[in-house]
Amino acid sequence: MAISLRQLQIFAKVADLESVTRASAELQLTQSAVSMALGELERYSDAPLFNRHGKRLHLNDRGRQFLPMVKQLLTQQLEIEMFLNQSLREPIGILQVGASTTIGNYLMPGLIARFCRRHSKAQILLQVANAWQIEQDVESGKLDIGLIEGFLHTAGLHTRKWRDDELIIVTGPQHPWVETGVIGDDQLQHGEWVMREKGSGTREVFERAMLKRQLAFAVTIELGHTEAIKKAVEAGTGCACLSRLAVQRELDHGWLVEIDSPLDLSRDLSILAKESVHQSVLLRTFLDALRETA
Repeated sequence: MAISLRQLQIFAKVADLESVTRASAELQLTQSAVSMALGELERYSDAPLFNRHGKRLHLNDRGRQFLPMVKQLLTQQLEIEMFLNQSLREPIGILQVGASTTIGNYLMPGLIARFCRRHSKAQILLQVANAWQIEQDVESGKLDIGLIEGFLHTAGLHTRKWRDDELIIVTGPQHPWVETGVIGDDQLQHGEWVMREKGSGTREVFERAMLKRQLAFAVTIELGHTEAIKKAVEAGTGCACLSRLAVQRELDHGWLVEIDSPLDLSRDLSILAKESVHQSVLLRTFLDALRETA
């Protein structure tokens, strides 16, 4: 036999009022129903929880130890009920959001901070990874939604455009390309490219743009983070193709230089979700916040 919440509610009420009669009246139950619930609970415990003095019931030593635990559990029950009711009307809870590297590092921190200030009962847990990994985690259900740059590869996911982005070619200020500020196909093919790993949305957009012009290229250094790529290029290691969002600060300070090229490097930033996922109030509110920033 399992202990029910109803039995615990009855036990706590009888303990407070020290009377089956008064407890039954407040709970709107018959006295026999209250007595039966207490009897089942005491049979489960293999010993009484009350000392009985006529119609009065006083907790014994085990009952006094048991009552605080029961009240803590009943308080948690009320909190659960309140959460379930409130979460139908306002954004409450924890949302698991995934973002590919450019979005996660340069767009999401400010957006999440503003969202959580506006909705204090909401918590956004952000996972930053390459676009391929975000797709996999949305598809498996580890993430509620994902935001990626580049192209979708996973069937069964619903995607919609969030906002535009632009990739640009950058070098360090001492690089030979800075003299002209523009390059053609020959320089693109023979550049010393510092790139993200396979699976990166930024890298895939660059690869497709090069393929469209039937240009081959070699990766000199492969690094797993945009910040590392920027530092390497700034130090004179070579050239890179990165989002303007990621390098605007370095361009403004002259630490990196933008180089014009004939490549089409425009791309969409997209929102991913499983088509079958129920949209809670929290999820809908967060999606609205994303649309506001678009």
